[in-house]
Amino acid sequence: MPVAPFPRSVLFCCDHNAIRSPMAEAMMKKFYGRDVYVQSAGVRSELEVDGFAVAVCAELGIELHRHRVRSFEQMRDWGDDLAAYDLIVALSPASQRHALEQTRVNHLEVEYWPVLDPAGLGETREAKLDAYRQTRDQIRVRMLDRFGPPREAEPARH
Repeated sequence: MPVAPFPRSVLFCCDHNAIRSPMAEAMMKKFYGRDVYVQSAGVRSELEVDGFAVAVCAELGIELHRHRVRSFEQMRDWGDDLAAYDLIVALSPASQRHALEQTRVNHLEVEYWPVLDPAGLGETREAKLDAYRQTRDQIRVRMLDRFGPPREAEPARH
């Protein structure tokens, strides 16, 4: 399957900008670094970045603990225009609907990547980490399929 043209700017979005979209933003920055401007946002932003997301990204050498959660509304308030992005990748149905509503007059490309929401899954710490790893790995596979091999050497898997 041919790789689509590489965008100059990408916005990842999900429900809270606490798990999936920060993971995707951090992976994109790690894999494609200087080749693309990347941000993430949520439909809402009342949570902080999730500790399990931080832990499973760290396993791949991806730093996430300094991520600051933000919503679409905060982006707008801070002057970040959605029309400036080449591609918006929605990682949840709610964020896909929101992105499509916000961009209906801009003719922006919005892709939906159905990715597991690991919040609330697993009874033990290890079971929770496994659910978060599954989410991380789903994003990673979609990203590599969509954008091709990383520009930097990809970190070893643990």
